[in-house]
Amino acid sequence: METFLNTNQFLKNRPLAGPEVTPGSITEVGVRESVLEDIALKTLYLSGPFTVLELADHIKLGFEVANELFSRLRGKMLCEVTGMSVNIPVIAITSQGRTRALELLMQSQYAGAAPVSLQSYVAQVRKQSVKNVVVHPADIERAFSHLVLADKTLAQFGTALNSGSAVFLYGPPGSGKTAVAETLSRVLAEDDVWIPLAVEVDGQIIAVYDPVIHKRKEVEDLENYDRRWVRCGRPTVLVGGELTVEMLDLQFNPITKFYVGPAQMRANNGVLIIDDFGRQRIHPEELLNRWVVPLDRRIEFLSLAGGRKIEIPFEMLVVFASNMDPAKLVDPAFLRRIQTKIRLGEVSDEQFCEIFRRVAEDNDLEVETDLLADLIVTIRDRLKQELRACHPRDLVNQITWAARYEDREPYIDQTSLARAIDSYFLPAE
Repeated sequence: METFLNTNQFLKNRPLAGPEVTPGSITEVGVRESVLEDIALKTLYLSGPFTVLELADHIKLGFEVANELFSRLRGKMLCEVTGMSVNIPVIAITSQGRTRALELLMQSQYAGAAPVSLQSYVAQVRKQSVKNVVVHPADIERAFSHLVLADKTLAQFGTALNSGSAVFLYGPPGSGKTAVAETLSRVLAEDDVWIPLAVEVDGQIIAVYDPVIHKRKEVEDLENYDRRWVRCGRPTVLVGGELTVEMLDLQFNPITKFYVGPAQMRANNGVLIIDDFGRQRIHPEELLNRWVVPLDRRIEFLSLAGGRKIEIPFEMLVVFASNMDPAKLVDPAFLRRIQTKIRLGEVSDEQFCEIFRRVAEDNDLEVETDLLADLIVTIRDRLKQELRACHPRDLVNQITWAARYEDREPYIDQTSLARAIDSYFLPAE
């Protein structure tokens, strides 16, 4: 039978350690003493001997806490003092400690920063919810200045960001859905949030911080902050066709024997982009059934080994990007939970010309207005295609690649455009 771990009851009587203040004692850390002792001993085995101050640096806790842990390990004859360095003890593991450390490493090889408690993690994520973000027109205009979009569409983006809930971007291929989704995330990334290096649950360690996803920012305004937390911009996690149902749960590494948080846990307080939605290895209905409760109640249940489930926040902006018809992809009940649906489709003649001019300028090229007018007629009338935001970039790429092959400077004229069109578009039926 599955057991549920309710975060409101777990560690109920333990203090909450906030990121802005370093815990001054083991009690204030909010994590079981045995967990901290085990991490300190494994760290000493793998990286020692070192001073108590260096132990504090390894496990990202203050000197007072590291000194307490040293005293406890020394009292159990698991470590000993081998000298002094500027009045700070130099400690080394004993033979008894080495035996115990090897036993612990067989159970879990985690020997990094001390984790934060699940309760502390939940409280901090709720405090940093994307629903608290306020976005104004100036923010949107600044973020999307590199894209050519209608004012109505920009207003929809601003509304979506202020909702802090799910967004469905849909439209034909090449309409800029992925670029828009990534830009939406950059608007939120301007905010700072605290991300824990790891979370402890019932003696198990879950690694959360990922340097690829979480962009660290300097902490200049705090002298004594809790180093178990990292100040970052709001994260962005992008998953595409590789997404599987297993990736939505805690990832247990059978070699290191600790967990890595799934995509949605690492995206907490930021943006989770499901790109090419409907083309994942997991069926859309399976994914949506899994996330009906998280999208509605902003909580998620993850499974530990043995069937125990833990409750974590689901505090992120989820962006579904798809070139499929939403009405055919998901049922109405789920579409209702996605509060904002934005279609990105054919661009106008003016937008097409502006995009082409920007792309040409980025490649140090010039293009005549008459050429663009002829190009629009060719795409619409001869090729029977809609004007897409991707066409200018892709055609200019064809032109520059051909010039590189012929060992000459690229230029845009009727001939080079005609060659690019023949290489890029399928003939009209």
